[in-house]
Amino acid sequence: QVQLVESGGGLVQAGGSLRLSCAASGSIVSINDMGWYRQAPGKERELVATISSGGRTVYADSVKGRFTISRDNAKNTVYLQMNSLKPEDTAVYYCNADVLRRLDLRTHWGQGTQVTVSS
Repeated sequence: QVQLVESGGGLVQAGGSLRLSCAASGSIVSINDMGWYRQAPGKERELVATISSGGRTVYADSVKGRFTISRDNAKNTVYLQMNSLKPEDTAVYYCNADVLRRLDLRTHWGQGTQVTVSS
């Protein structure tokens, strides 16, 4: 079994910052890409940022220059530093990871953490 546990969400005023963390645990051989997605009420889940095992990053245009994704491979953890937050960033944020176990490689998701940005 593989578990992804997110933390760091909450309520913040516009212009503020939050840092999300997501730790993977379980029967893990290695992790390829890790990422963050978000889903606002009434909208589809969308990509926020991804990071490869080698550190290559991809960002949604809406967060470029404000959010930074990073990871600690030794801890199987991915982070999302969110600065200059806007009300439109309000959503449930989910992390995911492409996990290689002994017998399979598949994508696992966390349970989500709420981020609310007040105006």
